[in-house]
Amino acid sequence: MKCEEYQELFTDWLDDRLSAADRAKLEQHIAECPACREELAVIQHTWDIMGEMKAPEPSADMQVNFQAMLNDFKQAELKNKSVWSSLREWFSNTWQMQPRWQLAYSLVIAMVCFGGAYWANHNNKQEEQLQTLTAQVHELKQTMMLALLDNPSASERIRAVSYTNDIKHVDKEVIDALLATLNNDPNVNVRLSTLDALTKLANHPEVRQGLIQSITTQDSPLMQSAIADVMLKLQEKQSVNALKKLLQQKDLDNGVRKKINKTITELI
Repeated sequence: MKCEEYQELFTDWLDDRLSAADRAKLEQHIAECPACREELAVIQHTWDIMGEMKAPEPSADMQVNFQAMLNDFKQAELKNKSVWSSLREWFSNTWQMQPRWQLAYSLVIAMVCFGGAYWANHNNKQEEQLQTLTAQVHELKQTMMLALLDNPSASERIRAVSYTNDIKHVDKEVIDALLATLNNDPNVNVRLSTLDALTKLANHPEVRQGLIQSITTQDSPLMQSAIADVMLKLQEKQSVNALKKLLQQKDLDNGVRKKINKTITELI
């Protein structure tokens, strides 16, 4: 088959509609063909780009009665819980109930940002308050990301992984969740997205160590090839032993075997 014929199968591969035999042939070709691998990456990331959520810049002239909104939240405060803790818990518990909650989340983010702009312009401590509001927005994004990683839909799990781009300070909980997804998610496309996200977080030592440990757990030729590329990109010499261990697998794809041998040679 020619590259064009393989590329026609990309959509069915992303939607898990290929037979086991066709999937194996396609993944073997992608592992050996840089052009098709790049084409697949472009298709895969198109959805991420369209799904990115950006908080709008509030207008300086916007009039929002933030103090009134804040008072309403205070009146609805649960006993012994802060308003923000209650709101965060509510989102965490109800996120997956209905698709419309995703729209509600976006509206709440916009309300907080707009209200924060008004509040900051009328308060001497505007910088400190804006920082607090920003931290709260990021906390909501992290809560949403962790909830979506358990969603049965592969596309929703990819959306969750893409939210790491909006989280400025990634903590251990997020890193552990991403590594678990990399090692255990049944969908190869989700694992590829997760590998890409973790590569961007390679400045964290625990991420590098987790990537190395993941090498021998991957059974897809596409993932094996991609993670070898990542190790070479990061110049991670500590991955050599794990890559050599992967070479010991008798059923390892020949194309992947060549790539790993080349990666080891360039890392040593």
